[in-house]
Amino acid sequence: MSTTYYPELARRVRSQRELQPGLYGDFDFGKQPYRLATEPDDSSSLPKWVAPREPILADERVTELITTATLLGDTVADPLAALSAERSVTELVTMVRRACREGIDAVPEAPPELVSLIAAMEATPEWLDMDLVRAGAAQSRIAAALLAPFVIRGAFIATFTNTYAALPMALTGALSGRRAARRVNETANFFAVTTLPGALDRYGPGFEAAAMVRLMHSMVRYNALTRSDRWDPDVYGIPVPQVDQMPAGMINLYLLSLRVQRQGRTEFTDDEQAEVEFDRYRCFLLGLPEELLPTTPEGIIHAFHARAALLRDGFDDATCGELIRSTMAAYLRPNRTRFDRIADAVERSYSKAGFIAAFCHGNRHTARAMGVPIGAADMARIALTAPFIIGRLLIVTGAYRISWLRPAVDPYLTKLVERRLAEYGNPEFVSDARTYTPVAG
Repeated sequence: MSTTYYPELARRVRSQRELQPGLYGDFDFGKQPYRLATEPDDSSSLPKWVAPREPILADERVTELITTATLLGDTVADPLAALSAERSVTELVTMVRRACREGIDAVPEAPPELVSLIAAMEATPEWLDMDLVRAGAAQSRIAAALLAPFVIRGAFIATFTNTYAALPMALTGALSGRRAARRVNETANFFAVTTLPGALDRYGPGFEAAAMVRLMHSMVRYNALTRSDRWDPDVYGIPVPQVDQMPAGMINLYLLSLRVQRQGRTEFTDDEQAEVEFDRYRCFLLGLPEELLPTTPEGIIHAFHARAALLRDGFDDATCGELIRSTMAAYLRPNRTRFDRIADAVERSYSKAGFIAAFCHGNRHTARAMGVPIGAADMARIALTAPFIIGRLLIVTGAYRISWLRPAVDPYLTKLVERRLAEYGNPEFVSDARTYTPVAG
């Protein structure tokens, strides 16, 4: 493994074998998995209409970053998840929750692995400005309250369009039947709860949610590597590597950066910088290394495109197609009243439209081939509800920008987010080994 530009990141990768020999002892961290498309003739996940691939492959710095981060799991949460071989998942979850809510001293039976996880999350980086984080969270509440509920499914299935990135979730068996709805709602819950006032403070609910997500991802890694004969490290590398968590954690900043670029700017405004700080800190709590958290519009776009350019193209219907179909078919509402059924149908239509616009370049044929068809009924639902949904979003966004209206707007948004959280239900953030299923190869 080349360490010209990111020696510390490479050291963290190699340290996984020492920290968790039972899990990574046989890994050859000097060998690139097949999923990495590093040759010019390789077919990658970066569409030509998004960006040219050649300049990225010629950039040794970003190529080293992506190839290195593709082999990085979670050096503090993975050892904790490995304790599931001797402790129940319920016990681990209970200890993590108590440590987050009351402090590690409130868990006298805490194993060293839990102490290390909490300490890593408490070790806030030097660049952190919590005032900016709080300002960014307040701005993000607008989308969490008024937009995310209508597009979360579409954003979720975007992670299933590549076989190499989607396989860990397919192996868990967690996206079939009711478990599909639970996973979508858990994802929506996490991103919503982190926008609440004070949520990312040390004892806030967002801090706890981040710890639970880290444990869940590590449980996926542990179970994929120890309980599935489908996981081939030579092909797939590390399950749920940090480089695959970057898109979910930074997608808002990527879209923001594209808008900044289209406007001919090279820097974020003060308000935009607050959003950057909020998303970067949330990603830090999730375990992403700082190297994967660029601070400029150009850097964010380049990192996103590089990750896609180096991810081998692949859409296996038995893996990707099934995940997408089961997620699109899932019923996400808490009840089955007439209103809930209508709301579920409207959300599904918006998620389809959002997925097609953001990830298929507006091509309906491409989306249909992936299992996301959009029809006349979907367009009718969008047309009928857009004046209210989009209109309210624009009005509230405009009102929030007026300083003397903000004290009235923010409590309204907070209550809406809390209502969304009630609809999403209580998240479990666990990966149960009993649900792991073989995947057709």
